[in-house]
Amino acid sequence: GLTFQHRIENIIHQIQFDSVRVGLERWTEAGGNNLLEGIILINKYQYPDLDTEKIHKKLNQLKQDIWLELNENLTSFEQIRVVNQILFDVHGFTANKKNYHSPSNSYLHLVLETGNGNPLSLSIVYILVCEMLEIPVYGVNLPNHFVLCYQDKESIMQRFSQAEFGRDIMFYINAFSRGTIFNGKEIELFLKQIKVDSQESFFTPCDNFTILKRLIANLAFAYEKTGELDKVNELNKLLHCLGYRPQSM
Repeated sequence: GLTFQHRIENIIHQIQFDSVRVGLERWTEAGGNNLLEGIILINKYQYPDLDTEKIHKKLNQLKQDIWLELNENLTSFEQIRVVNQILFDVHGFTANKKNYHSPSNSYLHLVLETGNGNPLSLSIVYILVCEMLEIPVYGVNLPNHFVLCYQDKESIMQRFSQAEFGRDIMFYINAFSRGTIFNGKEIELFLKQIKVDSQESFFTPCDNFTILKRLIANLAFAYEKTGELDKVNELNKLLHCLGYRPQSM
């Protein structure tokens, strides 16, 4: 009976895995514009029966709570202060330093439920909420530590603002330390500390493909630590789906 049971489970798992894989291929072909959609697909890898409605509800609630505190006259810094206050003080999102490498830090629905996350997952919550509020915050794919930037696209004062090296980035945000604001000089210092050569991509917004690749890589690393090598192999296959894409200009 058990082998039969086992075979059935394997078949079901294979079907579910294929559905995630196909979903990611489609997401990639469509240009990967919808970050949330891509992230939900990764969640479904481990949680096929995921209640996506709950994710939407929670994100909408965060958006609403922030929106109530925003007004037209706020500077970019003040906007971010509001976002930080609602996410970290009111809703209690926090850096999961105790179980930093736990797979649960990489599944959005768990991060939204528990409020615990790693630098990437807390940044993802931040990005998704800012996107809904049209606040220009984007991910920055820094090695060892994912951060955010506030990109000033419209400012007529552009030439006079302290934009980072003409990158139209006003400042950076560290979601892992309650939304601390910092500048490009600190990124340079950080890179020196970890002995990595500076490159443009460590200072500028990354695309959704990069975010998803990093998310999958984090998960693969987490499962490698727990010895679940089947999962590592499957995640590498999912990573592969994101590899083939038309070069965006």
